[in-house]
Amino acid sequence: MKKPIYRSLLPIMLLLFMPFDLYAAQFNGDSLSLFWGVPFIGILLSIALMPLFLPQLWHHHYGKIICGWTLLFLVSALFSFGLQSTIYLTAHAILEEYIPFILLLLALFTVSGGILVKSPMKSTPKFNVGLLALGTLLASIMGTTGAAMLMIRPLIRANRERQYTVHTIIFFIFLVANIGGGLTPLGDPPLFIGFLKGVSFSWTVKHMLLPVWLTTVILLAIYYMIDRHYFCRQYGKLSTTMTAKSKEPTKIYGINNLLLLVAIIANVLVSGIWQSSISFTILGAHITLSNLIRDLFFIVITLISIRITPKQVRAGNEFNWDPLIEVAKLFIGIFITIVPMLAILRAGNNGALASLVSLVNTSQGEPINGMYFWFTGLLSGFLDNAPTYLVFFNLAGGDAPMLMTTLTNTLLAISMGSVFMGALSYIGNAPNFMVKNIASQNNIAMPGFFGYMKWSVAILIPVFIVNHLIFF
Repeated sequence: MKKPIYRSLLPIMLLLFMPFDLYAAQFNGDSLSLFWGVPFIGILLSIALMPLFLPQLWHHHYGKIICGWTLLFLVSALFSFGLQSTIYLTAHAILEEYIPFILLLLALFTVSGGILVKSPMKSTPKFNVGLLALGTLLASIMGTTGAAMLMIRPLIRANRERQYTVHTIIFFIFLVANIGGGLTPLGDPPLFIGFLKGVSFSWTVKHMLLPVWLTTVILLAIYYMIDRHYFCRQYGKLSTTMTAKSKEPTKIYGINNLLLLVAIIANVLVSGIWQSSISFTILGAHITLSNLIRDLFFIVITLISIRITPKQVRAGNEFNWDPLIEVAKLFIGIFITIVPMLAILRAGNNGALASLVSLVNTSQGEPINGMYFWFTGLLSGFLDNAPTYLVFFNLAGGDAPMLMTTLTNTLLAISMGSVFMGALSYIGNAPNFMVKNIASQNNIAMPGFFGYMKWSVAILIPVFIVNHLIFF
């Protein structure tokens, strides 16, 4: 019998309810060594290796393993920086970062699980390309997480009869969960942060249109060739037309959840634009009224979706909470242990990664756009892409009007890198791991952490090299 998630997280959560009233001024990225990254790297290696070499241990105890690495960081921070600083760091990671992340994911997961699409169309390479293209377009309208949660089940259902489906899910992660979000500030968190910092909506649409279109076309062409190969292996030859199994039209159930999906998107947009002067301080973490209302609204939307969605619709989607529970356990550890790595990165030329950060500018202080693209991207593939975007945005001057005009290519490099290269690993962007879990629950033998990276490195890195040569 599975233990409730709160038992695995109890040692961490207990720290949050100890009283204190001092700001954590001692924790400074300038003075941190790279050894503080050991717990974070330990979590990544556990996710990557334990399912391969110790699958039973990982399957039954992954929550405890993540908790162990997290406690290693917290105990080390307790001895190095004191109780007050440790509580502040933990509260900031959970209250300001993790809870908004998981509540958004909860709302999207619940609402999208209440939308059932039944189509009689056969899964041919052209049909799959069409679904991927549609999902890629939706990603810039409703965000990568929203589009991924909405489209993944119809895609899986359409490919039920196909013997080879792993490549379809992998390209879905590439396109719908990442690259498709590059067209507007609504698409991906890094671009939304840029929007809040003064980058205009129209600048993002105008300058990201060609990179997103080019990268999408290249990847869809590659996907078509791969899917055509697997289709012919299974059926002997490619059908000349896309035919239906019956004359029944495509049907959508749970339409009310589409309205809730729009409400989620509007909620995110309003919370970013409305900057309330009212805020609350809990254990040193600052929570604005607008963010609090946003998070409460996510909970309300979730409850409404559960209440109004017929059980038959969720049953048709084979909906259950296991993928969300696994992501919740894994990412609470990631959000806490990633804190020192982001602090080191924010320290820029004064931190332990100074030798790497300094490579993005010339000795005269001029930006090297290609390096901005690669460094922002590669770090976004394994760290949170939103703060990574912000770090390099500030390294480039942090002045939105100047970046949109004089340093247009620099801002483009930061934007493309943070959005596109989130596809390099399962943890590069929030929906990646969720898509992987939903696919696994539908009996698709998804590759492990490094198995996925074989695909991403082999396919995406050459495409990103093309991006570099064309744009930078």
